[in-house]
Amino acid sequence: MRLRIVLLLWASLAYLPSAQAQENFPSKPIHIVVGYAAGGGNDIIVRVVAPKMSEGLGQPIIVENKPGAQGIISCEYVARAAPDGYTLLMGPSGPMTMNPAIYSKLPYSPLRDFAPISMIGDFPLILVVSASLPVGSVKELIAYAKARPGELNYAASAAPFQLAAELFNQKTGTRFAHIPYKSSGDSVGALMSGQVTMTIMDPAPAIGPLKSGKVRGLAVTSAARDPTMPDLPTFAEAGVPDIEIRLFTGFHAPAATPPAIVRRLQRELARVVKLPEIRERLDQMAIVPSGNTPEEFRAIIARDIAKWTAVAKTANIKAD
Repeated sequence: MRLRIVLLLWASLAYLPSAQAQENFPSKPIHIVVGYAAGGGNDIIVRVVAPKMSEGLGQPIIVENKPGAQGIISCEYVARAAPDGYTLLMGPSGPMTMNPAIYSKLPYSPLRDFAPISMIGDFPLILVVSASLPVGSVKELIAYAKARPGELNYAASAAPFQLAAELFNQKTGTRFAHIPYKSSGDSVGALMSGQVTMTIMDPAPAIGPLKSGKVRGLAVTSAARDPTMPDLPTFAEAGVPDIEIRLFTGFHAPAATPPAIVRRLQRELARVVKLPEIRERLDQMAIVPSGNTPEEFRAIIARDIAKWTAVAKTANIKAD
C-alpha cells in the first residue's frame, strides 16, 4: 500500500512543470476548451478575448469546441489534462455551479479538480420569443401559455437556461416543456424558425436577431435594467418577482497547475478585459468585465453552488 501511494505521488508530480518551465511559460500554444458548439455565447466570448491574450502571452491560443452533456465532456477532459497551463477550460456558471446542483454524480468536482484563474465577466439572461408570436410582454406570454397548457415549449442548451426556465414555470404556473439544444446559437435559431416558443438565454447570441427584429425580448434577469438593453424590463417590473440571475464565465486550469502559471494567466486576462476595445465588445453583449483573482473566483463558485443547489431542490429539478 505504501509503495502504491508513493508511485501515485510520483506519477502526479511527474506532470508538474519544472521551475524553468514555469518561468518560461508559455513556450507553446495554449488550448482553451469550450463545452458548447461554435456560435454559442461562451464561444463568442472566448473568441473576443483570446486574440489579445495571445498577443500578451506571445503564443497562439487555440479554441477547441467539445460540446455535449451540459459541458460535462469538456470539464472532464480538462480536469484530466496535464496541469501545465497549456489546456484550460472556458468554465461558465452551468458546469461549474449548476451541474453540481442537478446531477447526483459528476465525473469532476468544480472546487476539487480545477484551479480557478479569473472571471471574464458576468451577465444577466433575457427572455426571448419569436417575433411572430402574438405576445408583447411577460404577462401576455403567461396568459398565452395558460390558455394552451402542455402545448408550448422552451429551448435550453445548458443547465443555467433550463433552471431559469423551470424557475419561470414555478413562479408563473406555466408548463413550458424543455427542448434541449447544443448551443445558445442553436436555441435562438430554433426560436426564429418556430420550433420552440421561448427561451431564457445569454444575451450574446441574441443581440443580432434582436436588432434585426427576428426575435423579441420580453425581460431581463438582472435586478435593474441593463444599460445595453434599456427597453427590456426586469422580471420584477414585468410582474414576476424573485427571478434575479447573473451568470459568470471565466477560465479554469487543472487543479495541480502551479500557482505561478495561474497568476500569469490571471494577470493577462485582467489586462485584456480592461482594454477599451474589449470592454466595448463585452458591453455590447451585456457582460460586465471582471478579471478578478483566483481566490475571489473560487469564493463566487462556492457561493453559487450553494445557491443553485437550493433552487434545484425547491423546484425538484434533477438531470440524472
